Amino acid sequence: MSASDDTSPQPRVRILCVGAGNMGRSHALAYQAIDGFEIVGICTRSKESGAKLNEELGSDYPTYQDFDEALQATQPDAVCVSTWPDTHARFVTTALEAGCHVFVEKPLADSVEAAESIVASALATNRKVVVGYILRHHPSWNRFIEIAHTLGKPLVMRMNLNQSSSGATWETHKRLMSTVSPIVDCGVHYVDVMCQMTGSRPVRVSGIGARLTDELPEGMVNYGQLQVTFEDGSVGWYEAGWGPMMSETAFFVKDVVGPKGSVSIVAESASSTGQSDNVDAHTKTESIRLHHGKLNAEGNFARDDEWIHLEDEPDHDGLCHREQQFFLDAIQQDNDLTAHLQDAVNSMKIVAAADESFRTGKTIELQSQEAVGSEGL
Repeated sequence: MSASDDTSPQPRVRILCVGAGNMGRSHALAYQAIDGFEIVGICTRSKESGAKLNEELGSDYPTYQDFDEALQATQPDAVCVSTWPDTHARFVTTALEAGCHVFVEKPLADSVEAAESIVASALATNRKVVVGYILRHHPSWNRFIEIAHTLGKPLVMRMNLNQSSSGATWETHKRLMSTVSPIVDCGVHYVDVMCQMTGSRPVRVSGIGARLTDELPEGMVNYGQLQVTFEDGSVGWYEAGWGPMMSETAFFVKDVVGPKGSVSIVAESASSTGQSDNVDAHTKTESIRLHHGKLNAEGNFARDDEWIHLEDEPDHDGLCHREQQFFLDAIQQDNDLTAHLQDAVNSMKIVAAADESFRTGKTIELQSQEAVGSEGL
């Protein structure tokens, strides 16, 4: 029997879960639910968080507090890194050098240089690295991008996600902001969407930022906005602010305008008061509004707005399940992830340029690079 006739199931991918926060928890649930994965260990900063995740999973996976010890003890095929951005480069590179495939949460790293180093390691070791760009796996966001392609050029893209956070969420945000700004941490999602909408090279970035609390380390900000100009004339802005002082007025804006009209994500419950720091609400779409800009002979709108409601609206855990199925397929089918990784680096370059612009007071001209937004699902 030839190899092509062999229909026997592939062995499960043995995976070590590193990190047990919101994303780490959701990814672990996905690994447990997908037949192609087998969890071999949980690595967290504290015994309590590992025990809590084990309890939710209804299992007794081995737990570790030291990454290197966990990697040596479990000898996994793959590693899921859902930790702070300043740990990504070391954890991912160490896992790759140990022969593991890696899923790593966004941003790929805490600097462009570290992100490029990870990509170089992935290519050198011939291992798969998938970055957690969760919106790429959301059918409604894919439809949002598809509709943007019909609006003509240039595009005006307006997006934000501000979070009025308190309690445990504010503590998590403060820990994140000890290494990266909200623009860097969350902005990679939305500039990635902009790149997919335009299919054009970003050429110019400017940014502003503000430090609205003394609870942050010196030099760090908890509010920022970036503006990016593309080679085709399209422009976009994204803003993100975290903290108890943030307003919940117009904190969820996802709006694209082109010569032929506009398209917007209208998430009534997800954008309501009290939802800004709810991670489950961040990926809700609920409905898409398509506005047609064409006028009739009388100067009035020729068509009414269209409301698009998609039945396939996964929740946050459901999206993580789709991400991990994508990761599994990449491993088992030897999918080429070169474009995926290049897109992750390019989006990192944009948010890093915004951070540099704020700190220097100068607009940043981006050097020539590969076209972005080229990798689809």
